[in-house]
Amino acid sequence: MPKFSIVIKSDEVGVLKGEIDSGRSPRTAEKLLKALPIEAPGDTWGEEIYFPIPVRMGPENPQGAVQKGDLAYWPPGNAFCIFFGRTPASRGDEIRPASPVNVLGRVLGDLSSLSRFSSGSKIRIERA
Repeated sequence: MPKFSIVIKSDEVGVLKGEIDSGRSPRTAEKLLKALPIEAPGDTWGEEIYFPIPVRMGPENPQGAVQKGDLAYWPPGNAFCIFFGRTPASRGDEIRPASPVNVLGRVLGDLSSLSRFSSGSKIRIERA
């Protein structure tokens, strides 16, 4: 399965484009694609937005640190994660999830609107 484009929507954030690179965590990406579209209330943890998705996967090429703009799946919480800066677990300038995640892709473009997201607000991801 090649790369595919997604759209992330929220009243507070607006519309962001993202890209899923199925080569990074192929089984997780395939399950995500089959589950789309997904809408759920989101939470924040530092500069991370995460929300439950109907995907059940264990670790697949898990990473303990990520890059700004990374999109990932967090196995312990069955959650989709959007990283746009430091989290409470970060050390120095690194971006660290609560525990290792399956990195799936990236947000394309400006991330600044993500800081306006409030816990409990609805967020939606769909195939572009």
